[in-house]
Amino acid sequence: MVPDQGDEWEVDPATTEDQWQERALCAQTDPEAFFPEKGGSTREAKRICLGCEVRDECLDYALAHDERFGIWGGLSERERRRLKRGII
Repeated sequence: MVPDQGDEWEVDPATTEDQWQERALCAQTDPEAFFPEKGGSTREAKRICLGCEVRDECLDYALAHDERFGIWGGLSERERRRLKRGII
């Protein structure tokens, strides 16, 4: 929050935009599961994403920021590309 011209406080969008990341289950697990080597399994990361309360925010972030690597919002980079093209 930041003060405005008076004594009132406003929410600073820059500080709240990514607060969902603090609640993400992946923040509490091994990041290697979310960025597997080429040909590696994504199963564990996707399983974790299924139970995550911020999965939608995560996917929205990845799509908005054109994340090209890793599992975001339960989808791989290939799946996110297909989603953007309207295939899935």
